[in-house]
Amino acid sequence: MNSNITIGIVVGSTRPQRRGGIVADWVQQVAEAHGATVELLDLAAFDLPMLDEPSPAVRGDYTRPHTLRWAAAVAGCDAFVFVVPEYNHSFPAAVKNAIDYLFAEWKDKAAGLVGYGVQGGVRAVEALRPVLAEVGIADVRTQVCVNLMTDFVLTGPTDVGRIVPAGHQEPTLRRMLDEVVAWAGALRGLRAPA
Repeated sequence: MNSNITIGIVVGSTRPQRRGGIVADWVQQVAEAHGATVELLDLAAFDLPMLDEPSPAVRGDYTRPHTLRWAAAVAGCDAFVFVVPEYNHSFPAAVKNAIDYLFAEWKDKAAGLVGYGVQGGVRAVEALRPVLAEVGIADVRTQVCVNLMTDFVLTGPTDVGRIVPAGHQEPTLRRMLDEVVAWAGALRGLRAPA
């Protein structure tokens, strides 16, 4: 794996008692063991309010300290893995809000998608694809769908649990990471210097 590519793992849930951190930790462990350089971009830690920039993101005239901090973190990555739960047939509003804050920082980069939920987060992943395309992110074909019923050990309805991925999950994740790194490398020449 190309260690010159930095992958930002975007944790797409901000709610208390979320499972996103557990899934993102697993993604990070597999990615690092596979030779990837990763940065954790936890939306809960960035604490972005609903979009409050006076100018459209395409202009890049960011004025708010939280936007500047978020822009610097995203700009520092060559690619992303979005870890998103499925909420009501889609992905969380916090993810859309975080994407909408920026434009140039996303453009001509690659992304892989990891969904999780009762049905593996498949609908969240599919809903996210056109949003990423609109900001110029090339998402790879392979996706990982973590099922709460088969890939987690839960002791009760409010238990966050622990991830115990089925045997096919890690090879799928590694294949997705390989695709992300290959696309990120191919797209590098299209990106304007920071």
